[in-house]
Amino acid sequence: MTNVLKNKIRSFFRFTIFSLLPLTVGGWVGGACSDMLEQDSDLVRYADGSLLTTPTDTIYSVTGIMKKMQALADRTIVLGEVRGDLVDVNNYASAELRQLATFNLSPATAAGGFAVSTSRYNNPRDYYAVINNCNYYIAKADTALKNNQNEYIFEKEYAAVKAYRAWAYFQMALIYGRVPFVTEPLLEMDVDESRYPLYNLQQVCQYFISDLAPYSTTELPGYGTIGTVESRLTYFPINVLLGELNLWAGNYREAALCYYRYISSRNGSNTSWPLSTLSINWTRDDGKYERYSDSWTQPVFGPTAERFTVDGELITMTPGDSIPTSPNYSSLPSLFNTNTINDGFYSLVPSQAMLQLSASQVYCNYTTTGEVGYAPNNLTDNRTGDLRLASSYRTFNYNVGGLSTTAGRPTQQMLFKYAYSTNVHIWRRAMVYLHLAEALNRAELPELAFRFLSTGVNNRVIAEMQHTYPADSTWLAQFNFPNADYVLRTENPTAYTTIGLHSRGSGFTEYNEFYQMPQGTLQEQIEAVEDLIVNEEALELAFEGHRFYDLMRVALRRSDPAYLATRIMARRGEGNASGITVNLQDPQNWYLPLPKE
Repeated sequence: MTNVLKNKIRSFFRFTIFSLLPLTVGGWVGGACSDMLEQDSDLVRYADGSLLTTPTDTIYSVTGIMKKMQALADRTIVLGEVRGDLVDVNNYASAELRQLATFNLSPATAAGGFAVSTSRYNNPRDYYAVINNCNYYIAKADTALKNNQNEYIFEKEYAAVKAYRAWAYFQMALIYGRVPFVTEPLLEMDVDESRYPLYNLQQVCQYFISDLAPYSTTELPGYGTIGTVESRLTYFPINVLLGELNLWAGNYREAALCYYRYISSRNGSNTSWPLSTLSINWTRDDGKYERYSDSWTQPVFGPTAERFTVDGELITMTPGDSIPTSPNYSSLPSLFNTNTINDGFYSLVPSQAMLQLSASQVYCNYTTTGEVGYAPNNLTDNRTGDLRLASSYRTFNYNVGGLSTTAGRPTQQMLFKYAYSTNVHIWRRAMVYLHLAEALNRAELPELAFRFLSTGVNNRVIAEMQHTYPADSTWLAQFNFPNADYVLRTENPTAYTTIGLHSRGSGFTEYNEFYQMPQGTLQEQIEAVEDLIVNEEALELAFEGHRFYDLMRVALRRSDPAYLATRIMARRGEGNASGITVNLQDPQNWYLPLPKE
């Protein structure tokens, strides 16, 4: 290991040791959490050799790690979107957002042994704040301790903390490419940095696949509602995390099984969690395409989206502070929306590439008398094509909250995904289904993957796929989507429970002659279906922090950097200058720079 790399590691770890301990919980949900933990704002005063041995230790320690997660929330979204092809910066964006969008973000520097960054989006020390405290908890929790009901006191929390650590390392590997890897708590200033290797993304994935596998059936803690936040929504479910790690590692069949295990156990053992019928649709018998209904926007992003229900969409979020002056107050609403905090000057807008992708979809209508038709391709208000963008993104030319568009401010903008909450949503149901389809496609089952996009899947579809792929019949038998719970629209048009993902915004996809299973060799089918999935990930998950990594994952899988590069370079439309001078054909330029001496 070179001296430069040693010094980088030293600067990371010294900051972690010096400033992260003890943990504090003040205001992790806008002060509301202090009602439960008011007796002590210091969660744990770590000392070498001490053990966590009581339920109080458990609650305080895990809640403290949750607080450290807050520093990572906004950048999780920003790093995943501003570098992608679906978001553009406007003339009011900060210099650091512009640098991020053009892949010219300056590296952090090391000064006096500390990693110091001029950008809030490039601070590795915040990830190590989570990691080191997780390492301490894992090392010091007395996992053999039982209560008077013979239950292991720390089992659920132990699994949750392992998941926090795995997610933090996984994010770092995606962002930096290679990261200093340490799994023991650092309690001293004098660290032998040569003991710690640099792990790349594949190594991080493989390590945590093995580390988390024993806890795949362990329930996560339930602390009820803390303030206004449902605690069950603040964890990273292990089967979803294992699905993500296996998907990136190329273990496609195991990834598919992990996603399925979460779907089939999210509401308890052997339960259902269908995609649901949430969608935006033109009125079926209105041939003028002037009226529509929207059951997608509010349940997914509205005020009730953060409730944990058996049919809820949200899986994981990071609570934000409710006080605007707090460092943990989310900036996302101000980045994407006109509001009084930014005085009307938002920074991020949907790119031309996003607008064009949405408009290029063919909306299929199916009337109540069984007639198939297609919406015109010249509708206004961005309602040509898929309806999800138009329903989640609006612009206005009149005053809102006393802010005038005539006072040098841009046209007012509202992105509903960040209009109702300062909590940051990380994972939701549609992502799991899309990544399940992606894994099945790469497991050489493209027609099954396509059915998740077009019609939805139940056991009748699985049986059909067993005939289509007879060599995989036994493996497919592991998937159980009961027909009574997963009712397709083609089977019961008035009492269905699941639809194809594309139908969430593009109508009755099951009847759409312009959206059909690709033909060709198996490899040609796989790549064509994968392209459809990548498009669907954009249509459904735009602005939610996934896009850059979705493009990266496919580009790496295909050993084709141009898959990512050409899309990002065309974010302002084909032939328009992107402002990017960095060579994105070189994967080394996809990662943020690590701190320099």
